Amino acid sequence: MTDASDTVAAARRIPLPRPGVGQTRVRMAEMLRVDHAGEFAAVHIYRAPRAVLEGRKGKSAIAADLTEMEGHEAVHLARFEALLTENRVRPTAMIPLWKLAATALGAGTALISEKAAHACTEAVENVIEKHYADQIEEVRERDPELAAELTKFRDEELAHHDHAIAHGSREAPAYRLLSSVIKVGCKAAIKISERI
Repeated sequence: MTDASDTVAAARRIPLPRPGVGQTRVRMAEMLRVDHAGEFAAVHIYRAPRAVLEGRKGKSAIAADLTEMEGHEAVHLARFEALLTENRVRPTAMIPLWKLAATALGAGTALISEKAAHACTEAVENVIEKHYADQIEEVRERDPELAAELTKFRDEELAHHDHAIAHGSREAPAYRLLSSVIKVGCKAAIKISERI
């Protein structure tokens, strides 16, 4: 009989270690590159709707929330920038496109409605939470320090996710469609950023 953690680990797609000299370094480069890209995009996903909503009547609470969440993402981004430098890993070549996409996504959902902006947060953080959980399982034994950092970041992403739900994300117009499209986009960006 398996316990719950075994079931969760089995349900996730943790990459098997690659054979060959230097493959651990190659995999670490992929992880750092995609995590940097994700946090870079997250900063812009929060910055854009804040710019749309800030100063509008009755929107000071959500603007303050977005500022706080952007601050968390900026801390994560700074850490991954340092890790890229320490490990001599180049960022993804897709950074300019991800900035444009993240800004359009954040601003676009905020222009639809406050609840659509929350739906964007929920969808993005849902994908990122699972992504970090997979990475934590993957590196737990070989790099416990990195696993601990990823766990802290994952907990903050979950807090953003839960905050979005508590503030009506699921009441957004066309919630299911919006959420599905955002999740597919995030998953595609993860795969592309690992490689390019």
